[in-house]
Amino acid sequence: MADTIQLEIVTPERLLVSDQATELQIPGTSGYLGVLPGHAPLITELRSGELSYRRPDGNIQRLAIHWGFAEVLPDKVTVLAERAEKATEIDVGVAKRQQQMAEEQLKNPDANREEALRLIERAKTRIEVAGRHDNSLLNMIP
Repeated sequence: MADTIQLEIVTPERLLVSDQATELQIPGTSGYLGVLPGHAPLITELRSGELSYRRPDGNIQRLAIHWGFAEVLPDKVTVLAERAEKATEIDVGVAKRQQQMAEEQLKNPDANREEALRLIERAKTRIEVAGRHDNSLLNMIP
């Protein structure tokens, strides 16, 4: 069995990640899914959440993933995300403003509640992922 698994994360706009991982965690709709090399094949739907993976050098990479699908094979994981961004790309100030605007939307009785809740979930995920990235060295396991 190989020590790594190929990870590709794709959005409609770009190939965001093409990297090797020794392990990863994916935000599935039923909860987080841990994946190691040699994992049984599966396809899962994704929710908004943090996707994290450990590179062979031990560094942990974090991304905010927003809805989509993941295909897991023994030697490769392909994530097709509606939206995704690396923790280093997230502007926390913008995410907080988007969350506030969506929360204001919910106060309007004519607002699309489902869309406002999706925007809030997305903003919270972005804020959490960016915050974890700042502390990622503290969270690394040797």
